[in-house]
Amino acid sequence: MHRIDALDAEILLTLDRDPQATVLSLSRSLGVARNTVHARLRRLVNDGSLAPFSQRVRTEALGLPLIAFISISISQSASDEATAALQAVPEIIEMHATTGDADLLAKVAAKDPADLHRVTNAMLAIAGVVRTSTAMSLVEVMPTRTLPLLEAVAHSK
Repeated sequence: MHRIDALDAEILLTLDRDPQATVLSLSRSLGVARNTVHARLRRLVNDGSLAPFSQRVRTEALGLPLIAFISISISQSASDEATAALQAVPEIIEMHATTGDADLLAKVAAKDPADLHRVTNAMLAIAGVVRTSTAMSLVEVMPTRTLPLLEAVAHSK
């Protein structure tokens, strides 16, 4: 993955302010060649620096307003299989291997507490999943953000 530099950050910040901006308008507002903007955007997409558009969709818009964080303990002898099976659960929208008491931390979207119970039971039914511990989100105090980080990179010229 390419490290985002100041010009990349400026391009992304401009797109954040105006997601419909064309390459031509970006090049004009930033004072750089159109081909430069186009090449940098293509590189950011191709090298994985930019997440897919689907990650911008809010789960509430899909009818899944409840967010929970589930710590998952898995049997080490079945960790690859258990992890693969967990990745197949559509309501798990993010998952990380962690240190501490649990092996994985999953962010889960659900319709309501009863639906979350269904999802948790489905996770527990997966071979290799030993136990789970669930914390429901009451309110999103701050969404995932990278804007301040992009601004810092953009101003590091």
